Amino acid sequence: MEAVDELREAVIEGQKSAAVAQAGRGLAEGVPAETLFDDGLMAAMRRVGQLFELGEIYVPEMLVSAHAMTAALEVLRPHMIEQGARSSGRVAIGTVMGDLHDIGKNLVAMMLEGSGFEVDDLGIDVYPERFVQAIRDGAEIVAMSALLTTTMPHMRDVIDAIDAAGLRERVGIVIGGAPLTQEVADAFGADGYAKDASSAVRVVEAVVGRVRALGG
Repeated sequence: MEAVDELREAVIEGQKSAAVAQAGRGLAEGVPAETLFDDGLMAAMRRVGQLFELGEIYVPEMLVSAHAMTAALEVLRPHMIEQGARSSGRVAIGTVMGDLHDIGKNLVAMMLEGSGFEVDDLGIDVYPERFVQAIRDGAEIVAMSALLTTTMPHMRDVIDAIDAAGLRERVGIVIGGAPLTQEVADAFGADGYAKDASSAVRVVEAVVGRVRALGG
């Protein structure tokens, strides 16, 4: 379908206006919103992730593509709700207490949304209690970001707060950011670690699958 192909290419190229136009065109031509989403937006962001991992594009290009995807998604969203499209899961994402960096967090949030997740962006400088409340409000995954070695330990504080609230068994925890490693994630007790925005979606998909399998 030409509209789907054009939508996919517009997102890959980061052409926001064209992505919005092709999403609208596809709907006008009777293409199901879910098809435009799956074969257009999701396929585009998977390709963007591949290009990033191959070193052919960098974070600025990923952000431009993600903005194009988000704009097109706003066109499709009402129709997807009407058609009863199922959410991939609900994620609460935020940069931990004391850390004001948000570029990586914003990119991950947009890519998760483009992969069908409901995303509750808690913002920056998020205290443990806010993450705990997000779980009470229905989040299946808590995704935390930190860019500083000095704020990284607050991830453990969040996990401890979730545990103290008796909610640890019902939520998956994914962490990422420049100073993080898999070893640190293991030491903190996280369920997943994403080294970059491209891998974050795959990690969250895997963790939410385990949470649901365990009845979380």
